[in-house]
Amino acid sequence: MKCTKLLNFSHKFNKIFMLLMFVIISSCSTTGGSKNDPLEPMNRAIFSFNEVVDENVFKPIAKGYKYVTPDPVETGVSNFFSNLGEVSTIANDVFQFKFKQAGYDFARFTINTTIGVLGIFDVASTVGFKKNEEDFGQTLGYWGIPQGPYLVLPFFGPSSFRDAPGLMADREMSPVENLHHEERQSLTVLNAVDTRARLLRATKILDAAAKDKYLFIRESYLQKREMLVNDGQNTEEFEIDVDGVDY
Repeated sequence: MKCTKLLNFSHKFNKIFMLLMFVIISSCSTTGGSKNDPLEPMNRAIFSFNEVVDENVFKPIAKGYKYVTPDPVETGVSNFFSNLGEVSTIANDVFQFKFKQAGYDFARFTINTTIGVLGIFDVASTVGFKKNEEDFGQTLGYWGIPQGPYLVLPFFGPSSFRDAPGLMADREMSPVENLHHEERQSLTVLNAVDTRARLLRATKILDAAAKDKYLFIRESYLQKREMLVNDGQNTEEFEIDVDGVDY
């Protein structure tokens, strides 16, 4: 499948890309970008590349998926992958010594996995268990690792020198990684398509509202990550969640 090969390539490419970027940043003190975005010229080039890939591959597939998939099924798919993500959240709760929250998130995961039929139905939310967001990038921030320069990853979009390795770590913690190759690839593709379908409305609003889409996504991303690392203290939340807008 074309989409599967593209995703496989993107994972391998980003690992190599991250290694190259660490070498570049360690050898260059200044570039043409801002304080938080010293690699802005390169980031803008990757952003443009992502826009082309998204416009010609991911967005058409996402629109087709949304068109043929009934809303209840689409919601169930989204809930299923959200529930799988709770495994990484629980692990990062523990890494951050948030043991009470880890117990809370484990209870949420258990309810949705059992009563909610593998998370297809978000029963936990209906009985008052709100969803928490914890990832390895936040864990690194919790332990004092600075965010570092803003970074746009090919296919994956906005990130940073702290969050990009965390993205790979969270992926390795996913239960999907323990499945057989064919099952893993199928679920990875479905997750990517479902995620992009959920972002169609946000992308439409973003295209209409932002004079400079790159700057809007950058500032939104950095502010949201600051909020998550500090558990929402002294920050403002953007109305449009831009995480993953660019694939």
